[in-house]
Amino acid sequence: MFTTLRLTIGDKHLSSWSLRPWLVMKTFGLPFEEDSIRLDRPDTADEIARRSEAGKVPVLRAGDLTVWDSLAIIEYLAEAFPDQAVWPADPAARAVARSVSAEMHSGFGALRRLWPMKFADLDIGGEITPDLEADLNRIDAIWRNCRRDHGADGPFLFGAFSAADAMYAPVVSRFMTYRGRIGDKVLDAYCQTIWALPGMREWSEGARTERAF
Repeated sequence: MFTTLRLTIGDKHLSSWSLRPWLVMKTFGLPFEEDSIRLDRPDTADEIARRSEAGKVPVLRAGDLTVWDSLAIIEYLAEAFPDQAVWPADPAARAVARSVSAEMHSGFGALRRLWPMKFADLDIGGEITPDLEADLNRIDAIWRNCRRDHGADGPFLFGAFSAADAMYAPVVSRFMTYRGRIGDKVLDAYCQTIWALPGMREWSEGARTERAF
Protein backbone atom coordinates (compact mmCIF):
# COMPACT_ATOMS: atom_id res chain seq x y z
CA MET A 1 0.00 0.00 0.00
CA PHE A 2 2.84 2.40 0.85
CA THR A 3 6.50 2.27 1.77
CA THR A 4 6.79 5.01 4.39
CA LEU A 5 4.47 6.79 6.80
CA ARG A 6 5.47 10.33 7.64
CA LEU A 7 3.60 12.14 10.41
CA THR A 8 3.94 15.91 10.64
CA ILE A 9 3.26 17.23 14.12
CA GLY A 10 3.42 20.50 16.01
CA ASP A 11 5.23 21.24 19.26
CA LYS A 12 4.96 18.42 21.78
CA HIS A 13 4.43 20.99 24.53
CA LEU A 14 1.44 22.57 22.80
CA SER A 15 -0.11 20.42 20.06
CA SER A 16 -2.78 18.23 21.61
CA TRP A 17 -4.12 17.22 18.19
CA SER A 18 -0.68 16.00 17.13
CA LEU A 19 -0.36 13.84 20.24
CA ARG A 20 -3.42 11.75 19.40
CA PRO A 21 -2.38 9.94 16.19
CA TRP A 22 1.29 10.00 17.28
CA LEU A 23 0.38 8.07 20.44
CA VAL A 24 -1.63 5.53 18.43
CA MET A 25 1.31 4.92 16.12
CA LYS A 26 3.81 4.66 18.97
CA THR A 27 1.68 2.42 21.17
CA PHE A 28 0.84 0.00 18.37
CA GLY A 29 4.39 0.02 17.09
CA LEU A 30 3.54 1.35 13.64
CA PRO A 31 6.66 2.41 11.72
CA PHE A 32 6.75 6.08 10.78
CA GLU A 33 9.01 9.07 10.29
CA GLU A 34 8.37 12.08 12.51
CA ASP A 35 8.36 15.55 10.98
CA SER A 36 8.08 18.35 13.54
CA ILE A 37 7.08 21.97 12.96
CA ARG A 38 7.55 24.56 15.69
CA LEU A 39 4.34 26.49 16.31
CA ASP A 40 3.83 30.20 16.85
CA ARG A 41 6.85 31.13 14.75
CA PRO A 42 6.97 33.58 11.81
CA ASP A 43 7.42 30.71 9.34
CA THR A 44 4.97 28.25 10.95
CA ALA A 45 2.10 28.83 8.52
CA ASP A 46 4.38 28.50 5.51
CA GLU A 47 5.94 25.31 6.85
CA ILE A 48 2.53 23.74 7.45
CA ALA A 49 1.20 24.90 4.07
CA ARG A 50 4.08 23.09 2.37
CA ARG A 51 2.75 19.85 3.83
CA SER A 52 -1.03 20.29 3.84
CA GLU A 53 -3.54 22.50 2.07
CA ALA A 54 -5.65 22.44 5.23
CA GLY A 55 -3.03 24.56 6.97
CA LYS A 56 -3.07 22.56 10.20
CA VAL A 57 -1.20 19.78 11.94
CA PRO A 58 -1.11 16.84 12.26
CA VAL A 59 -0.71 15.59 8.70
CA LEU A 60 0.05 12.02 7.62
CA ARG A 61 1.76 11.20 4.36
CA ALA A 62 1.41 7.59 3.16
CA GLY A 63 3.22 7.43 -0.15
CA ASP A 64 1.40 9.85 -2.43
CA LEU A 65 -1.61 10.06 -0.09
CA THR A 66 -2.06 12.95 2.35
CA VAL A 67 -4.42 12.50 5.31
CA TRP A 68 -5.14 15.36 7.71
CA ASP A 69 -7.16 15.78 10.91
CA SER A 70 -6.36 13.63 13.95
CA LEU A 71 -9.46 11.47 13.85
CA ALA A 72 -9.23 10.92 10.09
CA ILE A 73 -5.60 9.84 10.49
CA ILE A 74 -6.55 7.40 13.23
CA GLU A 75 -9.34 5.93 11.11
CA TYR A 76 -6.91 5.55 8.21
CA LEU A 77 -4.46 3.73 10.46
CA ALA A 78 -7.19 1.41 11.71
CA GLU A 79 -7.97 0.41 8.11
CA ALA A 80 -4.35 0.27 6.96
CA PHE A 81 -3.33 -1.97 9.87
CA PRO A 82 -6.33 -4.27 10.47
CA ASP A 83 -4.18 -6.64 12.53
CA GLN A 84 -3.85 -3.91 15.17
CA ALA A 85 -6.79 -3.33 17.52
CA VAL A 86 -6.88 0.42 17.01
CA TRP A 87 -10.59 0.27 17.88
CA PRO A 88 -12.19 -2.31 20.23
CA ALA A 89 -13.07 -5.61 18.53
CA ASP A 90 -16.53 -5.87 20.07
CA PRO A 91 -19.04 -3.99 17.85
CA ALA A 92 -20.90 -2.39 20.75
CA ALA A 93 -17.71 -1.29 22.48
CA ARG A 94 -16.34 -0.05 19.17
CA ALA A 95 -19.45 2.07 18.59
CA VAL A 96 -19.15 3.63 22.04
CA ALA A 97 -15.41 4.19 21.55
CA ARG A 98 -16.08 6.02 18.30
CA SER A 99 -18.86 8.04 19.94
CA VAL A 100 -16.76 9.27 22.86
CA SER A 101 -13.86 9.97 20.47
CA ALA A 102 -16.09 12.03 18.19
CA GLU A 103 -17.43 13.91 21.22
CA MET A 104 -13.87 14.72 22.24
CA HIS A 105 -13.08 15.78 18.70
CA SER A 106 -15.96 18.24 18.40
CA GLY A 107 -16.71 19.33 21.96
CA PHE A 108 -15.27 20.57 25.25
CA GLY A 109 -14.72 24.14 24.10
CA ALA A 110 -14.26 25.54 27.60
CA LEU A 111 -11.58 22.98 28.38
CA ARG A 112 -9.67 23.86 25.23
CA ARG A 113 -10.03 27.60 25.79
CA LEU A 114 -9.26 27.80 29.50
CA TRP A 115 -6.88 24.87 29.91
CA PRO A 116 -4.80 24.69 26.70
CA MET A 117 -2.33 21.83 26.63
CA LYS A 118 1.03 22.75 28.19
CA PHE A 119 2.45 19.27 28.39
CA ALA A 120 5.75 20.08 30.07
CA ASP A 121 4.13 22.13 32.87
CA LEU A 122 2.85 20.30 35.95
CA ASP A 123 0.60 21.45 38.79
CA ILE A 124 0.46 25.10 37.80
CA GLY A 125 -3.19 25.47 38.80
CA GLY A 126 -6.00 26.95 36.79
CA GLU A 127 -9.36 28.66 37.12
CA ILE A 128 -12.48 26.46 36.96
CA THR A 129 -15.48 28.34 35.58
CA PRO A 130 -19.01 26.87 35.43
CA ASP A 131 -18.68 25.93 31.76
CA LEU A 132 -15.29 24.33 32.37
CA GLU A 133 -16.74 22.46 35.34
CA ALA A 134 -19.46 21.10 33.04
CA ASP A 135 -16.80 19.87 30.60
CA LEU A 136 -14.85 18.23 33.42
CA ASN A 137 -17.95 16.54 34.77
CA ARG A 138 -18.78 15.16 31.33
CA ILE A 139 -15.26 13.81 30.88
CA ASP A 140 -15.42 12.21 34.31
CA ALA A 141 -18.71 10.55 33.37
CA ILE A 142 -17.34 9.27 30.06
CA TRP A 143 -14.28 7.75 31.67
CA ARG A 144 -16.26 6.23 34.53
CA ASN A 145 -18.94 4.76 32.25
CA CYS A 146 -16.44 3.32 29.77
CA ARG A 147 -14.39 1.75 32.52
CA ARG A 148 -17.53 0.31 34.16
CA ASP A 149 -19.18 -1.01 31.01
CA HIS A 150 -16.21 -1.98 28.81
CA GLY A 151 -13.02 -1.90 30.84
CA ALA A 152 -13.07 -5.20 32.71
CA ASP A 153 -10.22 -6.73 30.69
CA GLY A 154 -7.62 -4.03 31.27
CA PRO A 155 -6.85 -0.59 32.73
CA PHE A 156 -7.89 1.49 29.72
CA LEU A 157 -11.31 2.86 28.75
CA PHE A 158 -12.15 -0.29 26.80
CA GLY A 159 -9.85 -2.71 28.57
CA ALA A 160 -6.95 -2.68 26.12
CA PHE A 161 -5.47 0.53 24.78
CA SER A 162 -7.43 1.91 21.83
CA ALA A 163 -7.87 5.08 19.80
CA ALA A 164 -10.31 6.34 22.42
CA ASP A 165 -7.51 6.49 24.98
CA ALA A 166 -5.35 8.42 22.52
CA MET A 167 -8.17 10.91 21.97
CA TYR A 168 -8.34 11.61 25.72
CA ALA A 169 -4.58 11.52 26.39
CA PRO A 170 -4.27 15.33 26.05
CA VAL A 171 -7.00 15.66 28.68
CA VAL A 172 -4.91 13.58 31.06
CA SER A 173 -2.07 15.99 30.37
CA ARG A 174 -4.33 18.91 31.21
CA PHE A 175 -5.28 17.32 34.53
CA MET A 176 -1.60 16.92 35.33
CA THR A 177 -0.93 20.54 34.38
CA TYR A 178 -3.85 22.36 35.94
CA ARG A 179 -5.19 20.41 38.87
CA GLY A 180 -2.97 17.41 39.51
CA ARG A 181 -4.78 14.31 40.71
CA ILE A 182 -8.51 14.11 40.16
CA GLY A 183 -9.13 12.74 43.64
CA ASP A 184 -11.30 9.80 42.60
CA LYS A 185 -9.74 6.32 42.71
CA VAL A 186 -11.20 5.13 39.41
CA LEU A 187 -10.42 8.27 37.45
CA ASP A 188 -7.05 8.85 39.07
CA ALA A 189 -6.01 5.27 38.27
CA TYR A 190 -6.95 5.83 34.64
CA CYS A 191 -4.91 9.06 34.48
CA GLN A 192 -1.89 7.29 35.94
CA THR A 193 -2.29 4.46 33.42
CA ILE A 194 -2.21 6.90 30.50
CA TRP A 195 0.59 8.98 31.99
CA ALA A 196 2.76 5.86 32.41
CA LEU A 197 2.52 4.79 28.76
CA PRO A 198 5.96 4.65 27.12
CA GLY A 199 4.66 6.87 24.35
CA MET A 200 3.51 9.50 26.84
CA ARG A 201 6.90 9.42 28.55
CA GLU A 202 8.64 9.86 25.20
CA TRP A 203 6.31 12.73 24.26
CA SER A 204 6.98 14.33 27.65
CA GLU A 205 10.73 14.18 27.10
CA GLY A 206 10.28 15.92 23.77
CA ALA A 207 8.06 18.59 25.33
CA ARG A 208 10.60 19.29 28.06
CA THR A 209 13.39 19.54 25.49
CA GLU A 210 11.34 22.07 23.50
CA ARG A 211 10.77 24.12 26.63
CA ALA A 212 14.46 24.08 27.47
CA PHE A 213 15.31 25.62 24.10
